[in-house]
Amino acid sequence: MKCPSCSTENKDHFTHCKKCGANLHVQAMWTPTWQWHLKTLGMIYVGLIVLYFVLNALLKPYLREIPPEVTPWLKKVQKIHS
Repeated sequence: MKCPSCSTENKDHFTHCKKCGANLHVQAMWTPTWQWHLKTLGMIYVGLIVLYFVLNALLKPYLREIPPEVTPWLKKVQKIHS
């Protein structure tokens, strides 16, 4: 790892430069907040829902019906008048 101050090569596990003593820890430029996470997850969920409905509309002609023999419990019950 090179020192940002004096460009001296240091070992990766060093915390300070061996020549000038500068701190070698790189500070994060940005850390996400809970609002950012909430906004990002919301956009992902909305995108997935929209994608589901678009694909459902586009693929509707290619979907097939379930035969009534496969699901006899879905048949309408006829009332017998006595």
